[in-house]
Amino acid sequence: MGRLNFDIAHMFAGGLVLVSFMLLYQDRLYALLNMFAAQALVLAASVAWQAHIQDAPHLYITAAITLIFKAIVIPVALHKIVARLGIHREVETVVSTVPTMLAGIALVSLSMVVMLRVTQGADALAREDLAFALSVVLLGLLMMVTRSNAVSQVVGFMSLENGLILAATGAKGMPLVVEISVAFSVLIALIVVGIFLFRIRERFDSVDIHALDESRGRNR
Repeated sequence: MGRLNFDIAHMFAGGLVLVSFMLLYQDRLYALLNMFAAQALVLAASVAWQAHIQDAPHLYITAAITLIFKAIVIPVALHKIVARLGIHREVETVVSTVPTMLAGIALVSLSMVVMLRVTQGADALAREDLAFALSVVLLGLLMMVTRSNAVSQVVGFMSLENGLILAATGAKGMPLVVEISVAFSVLIALIVVGIFLFRIRERFDSVDIHALDESRGRNR
C-alpha cells in the first residue's frame, strides 16, 4: 500500500475519533444531532476510501448506506422527533463535561495500548483502524453512561455502531448481506426508539430516563 493511501485512511479513522470527542462535548440536542451527522459523513468517506485501497466494490454500497441513512435520514428524523417533543434545552448529563472528556482520553489511550498489542500480526493499517474503532466504540458507550437524556443515549448507541462499521471495513470488509441487515436493523431500532420517546413524553412530560426510575420506585 502506498504511503499516501495509508495516510488518508489514517486521517479518516482519526477524524472519526475526533468527532466522537466533539459528540461528548455537545450540550445542545440540535448540535449533538448535527455532530452525529458529521460523524456519519466522516465514516462514509472512510469506508469509501477503504473500498478504493482494498479494491472492494461492495464497500462502496456500505459507504452509500452510511451516507444516506446515517448522515441524512436518521439525523433528519431525530430532528423532527426532538421538535415534535418540544425539547429545546441542554443535554442532561450525569457527569460534567471536563471529567467526561478526561475519561474519554483515558479510554482512547487504553484502546491504543490494547489493540496495538493484540494485533501485532496484522498489517499496519488494520491495526490502527481497529484501535481507532475500539476508541469510537468506547466513547459511544461513555456517552450512553454519562447522558440521562434518552435522545442523546440513542445517539451514543449509533455512534458505537459506527465504530463497529469502521472495525469491519478496516479488517478487510464484511459480507454485503451483513452490512444491509445492519442498516435495516438500525432503521428499525430508530422507529422503535421514536415510539419509545413519544411514550415517555406522554407519560412523564420529559425524556429524562430518571423519570422512569422515580416512577418505578413509587410503584414498588
